[in-house]
Amino acid sequence: MSLDLKEYQKRALKGLRAYLEQARVSGPAAAFELLAEQEGAPVPYRPIADDQGQPVAALVPVPYVCLRIPTGGGKTVMGAHIIRAAAETYLERDKPLVLWLVPSKQIKSQTLEAFKNPRHPYRRELDDAFGGQVAVFDIADAGQIRPQDIAERLCLVIGTLATARVNDTEIRDFYAHTEDLEPHFLALGAQRPALDTLDSGGVKFSFANLLKLHRPLVITDEAHNATSSLSVVVYERLSPAAIVELTATPDMAASNVLVRVSASELKEEQMIKLPVVLKEHAEGWEEAVRDALQRRSHLETLAEKEPDYLRPILLIQAANDNQVATVARIRQHLLENERIPADQVKIATGDQRELD
Repeated sequence: MSLDLKEYQKRALKGLRAYLEQARVSGPAAAFELLAEQEGAPVPYRPIADDQGQPVAALVPVPYVCLRIPTGGGKTVMGAHIIRAAAETYLERDKPLVLWLVPSKQIKSQTLEAFKNPRHPYRRELDDAFGGQVAVFDIADAGQIRPQDIAERLCLVIGTLATARVNDTEIRDFYAHTEDLEPHFLALGAQRPALDTLDSGGVKFSFANLLKLHRPLVITDEAHNATSSLSVVVYERLSPAAIVELTATPDMAASNVLVRVSASELKEEQMIKLPVVLKEHAEGWEEAVRDALQRRSHLETLAEKEPDYLRPILLIQAANDNQVATVARIRQHLLENERIPADQVKIATGDQRELD
């Protein structure tokens, strides 16, 4: 028994399917500019760029789009449908190799547990989509993948965004010469891609080379964690056939947002039980922050009348360093203009973990 998709999930998947079909005909950029849901002035398609802002040549022909789904919108359950859509429209494989990247080892464990459990709704969705021919692997156990798995099953490999980064222990397994993977390289033809080699000149039996052979679909969950220059290098090393990012908060300066789902759509589908009140501020970010602070103060007054302790908090999403409302500038505004005590302002970024 599969889960019924919500209307916004169906719309997002329909948009992705249409994009991938068009990308086969006219290329990733032209397909995006034709089909992307835009807000305000049209935003052109942006290939993955290096830290100098130059497109990474190997990734220019690779479809690279983002589905903006609010938190709680069921991104993971959409995964099986995303894989099926890509298989049927772009990958030219009935049962592709898929690399699913998540932001942390804890989430990796949870995702693995769900997809390996044949009774879990996520796994049932995959089995329904691919006739039960599904194999799920932890990226740390990639040596267990057999050639017949690649040939006969959908192979879903789940890892963290840090997997191919040099400061993570899994890096050694990702690029290491592994005898268990030798059967994948025994019948290489003349048309093989350029593979990493050993010092002796032979082909390295590594998971990285296995990806080069089969060019996976890459799905990145919480993709706002994958916009650093290091992550760009990681994407290049994964040799993707296509990249689909899922996040509630895309990097608007880098991600190609194909479909935008609003919080109100989730509320209409009863995915959000709390009231959602949205107010726009045309005067600028400072006015939005000031109004939000006043709202929090008002809620604190109401909370004092409750029998249980309640503490309203204000979350502010800052812009990237090359934009206006950066972390540093918002913090300075809160301290100097709004007179917020420094010990009441906490920063949570990739480098600063003051909420932990």
